[in-house]
Amino acid sequence: MLTQLKHIGLSDNEAKVYLAMLELGPSSVLEIAAKAAINRPTAYVQIESLKKKGLVSMQTKGKKQLYIAEDPEQLEYLLGHEKKELEQKQEELKSVLPELKAMFDLAEEKPVVRYFEGKEGLLKMQEDFLKAKRKEILAISPVDEVFSVFPDHKNTYTPRRVKKGIKSRLIYTSTENSVYPRKDEKMLRETRYISPKKMPFSADITIFDDNVAIAALKGNISGAIISHKEIANSFRGIFEILWMAAEKI
Repeated sequence: MLTQLKHIGLSDNEAKVYLAMLELGPSSVLEIAAKAAINRPTAYVQIESLKKKGLVSMQTKGKKQLYIAEDPEQLEYLLGHEKKELEQKQEELKSVLPELKAMFDLAEEKPVVRYFEGKEGLLKMQEDFLKAKRKEILAISPVDEVFSVFPDHKNTYTPRRVKKGIKSRLIYTSTENSVYPRKDEKMLRETRYISPKKMPFSADITIFDDNVAIAALKGNISGAIISHKEIANSFRGIFEILWMAAEKI
């Protein structure tokens, strides 16, 4: 019986007190507490709560205040009242849901930017690249600067990328001219070389999934990852234009 009352909506202590009152008839708080096996202050709190639900009434006998359980049919009224309140809440939710959804969509459209400081920060950025779900990374890179900051890049990051089956398309500059073969199936990599005179820049740009990572490799070494689908797609478009242009060089 206790479990069923709890399922209807009464708390554990409310159910205990109500059942005790049904068995006792008109009773004092002390008697109800003893029957329900709870302390007197707790019993009083539960009685007040049940009164608000219309499940308890009072009567005075001499100087004593007695409490009486109302007819259990009141529980049916209580459920009906709660159902009506729930329906009202559902209607209110329906009225504000479009506005809440618009706010949610607006928040979802805002870019999320994470910042990374120093060489260790850029290494953390690389860990994100290796989680690419699309299994393809696009990069525009001044490799001289990359090797200056990470001399062992070829032997650390690249083997891990290959092991994870992530392909790479790389547009790069270098004072040593072409340092990579245009197509390297073993390294899952295609490259296009552009002279640093034609594309002079020192920042490394990596596009993966819905993210764009930009790393400053000179001066204050630092980077940022911008997570935003449309921004990532725009950078992909720029990359493809450079890729086609580099084909002709």
